[in-house]
Amino acid sequence: MVKFRISGTEHECRIEQIRKVLARRRLDALYLTNSTSMFYLTGYSFISTERPAALVIPLDGKITFIGPLLERDHIPLKTKLIEDVKTYMDYPGEKHPIDHFAQFLNDMGLAKKRIGTDNKAGAAGTWGYRGPPLFKKLHEARFVDMKDLVPSMRLVKSEEEIALMRESAKWANLAHALLQEYTAEGLWDVEVALTATQEACIIMKKALGFDYEPLRRSAPVSVGFRGQIGEMSAIPHSIATRRLIGKGDVIVTGAGADVGGYSCELERTMVVGKPTPRQKRYFNVMVKAQEAAFKTFRPGAKCSDIDKATIDVFKKAKLLHLVLHHTGHGLGLEGHEPPWLDIGNGEPLRAGMVVSCEPGIYEVGFAGFRHSDTVLITEDEAELITYYPRNLEELTID
Repeated sequence: MVKFRISGTEHECRIEQIRKVLARRRLDALYLTNSTSMFYLTGYSFISTERPAALVIPLDGKITFIGPLLERDHIPLKTKLIEDVKTYMDYPGEKHPIDHFAQFLNDMGLAKKRIGTDNKAGAAGTWGYRGPPLFKKLHEARFVDMKDLVPSMRLVKSEEEIALMRESAKWANLAHALLQEYTAEGLWDVEVALTATQEACIIMKKALGFDYEPLRRSAPVSVGFRGQIGEMSAIPHSIATRRLIGKGDVIVTGAGADVGGYSCELERTMVVGKPTPRQKRYFNVMVKAQEAAFKTFRPGAKCSDIDKATIDVFKKAKLLHLVLHHTGHGLGLEGHEPPWLDIGNGEPLRAGMVVSCEPGIYEVGFAGFRHSDTVLITEDEAELITYYPRNLEELTID
């Protein structure tokens, strides 16, 4: 039976692990402002805005959410792990939220304690937030930097997390198939993306049934081109393009699906019409680089080893000058997260890590070429979670 979210038992184990660290470090509480960390530990996801919010996990006592009033009724609908909710009306308010937070921590008996935190300012500071740092309001508390605690826990995925990402790959695969089917000369890429996304979302919901809901995105599936059409395919982080898809265009795609808040990454390079010799050469070199990375993946290999493997391929092909980014990055709750598959990162890969493998080359005025697949590091080697065709013949749109 497919599960659509992390179990309460696993969330409880994560909280227990946090409290073991607190005890070992002689800390009285953990204070988190990162919304992804809050979701990882409790299963509660919310829209982070200018209104500050935090999760407080005491060594002993109730797990407490402190934040804007508009989240009060949302929390019990999504998690049972948050045992207390303390709110303020809005930001900036007659009384600033940080003043409320100082009072909340005082009420929890933490005003004079040692508190680990991912943010000594006490607020994430998004969307124009301004305010005094929390430590200036609690002069007798000692805040200890713990910003790496939750990210380090997220590096190696559990069996439940991996299962969610495998399920994500199934729906990314479907969405990409629909995207390729609907891609045609004379269409705007936005039109194609919306059509494929809508159909994939409807099919996914029908197939998974009543219990499924996206937890980190507003839609179950996202698939599209992000403007990487023709010459704009050479801009890896393009946002949009005003022109229509044309014959001879190289196009770069992307697909993912939210299952339990987790998503895989699936990207492909496609060509509209018969590929030119130059397009074939660049495409095949890119694929060769990706295959070199696949052969290098294994537990114990350094992240830098993966990047070096693709660099060597591009160097031999005399195309290294067209490389604009490293080979990949971690995946899970966020589109980009550690570890980084970069020549400067000597961190070893471990079983349970999930990463993207996306070497690419980009020539301005011509085109860009990039596939991205989701790779699971296993006990012995590595496994491709995504499985959409990678060869040029199947990625050519007639």
